[in-house]
Amino acid sequence: MRLVLVVAAALFDDTGRVLITQRPEGKAMAGLWEFPGGKVEPGERPEDALVRELSEELSVAVAPEDLAPFTFASHGYEDFHLLMPLYICRTWQGEPTRSSAVAALRFVLPADLRADDMPAADGPLVTALQALS
Repeated sequence: MRLVLVVAAALFDDTGRVLITQRPEGKAMAGLWEFPGGKVEPGERPEDALVRELSEELSVAVAPEDLAPFTFASHGYEDFHLLMPLYICRTWQGEPTRSSAVAALRFVLPADLRADDMPAADGPLVTALQALS
């Protein structure tokens, strides 16, 4: 089974809410809510991939040193296995804005994360974030 490495961020605002983004139409799992991030390219460090993805998807600038490794998800889908480290980030430059890779975005309290439909792989990440708050 093919292993896919993606990286995600829990961007926390000053009030303790975390940013989630909605997958756009035309993408796998369209309409589901997730933590922003994306695939790690060959030869790319996970932190560099996350900095790149946050810039491309949300127009925010994050310094690699502001990414704190937190937990990870390991989940088997039908045709691939996903490995996804989650980083916590509380400092960035710019206001998160929607791009073509994001149908919608919003900040929610960790306790409210299960109110939105999320990919199965995000379940352990949500549990860990809720235990943190």
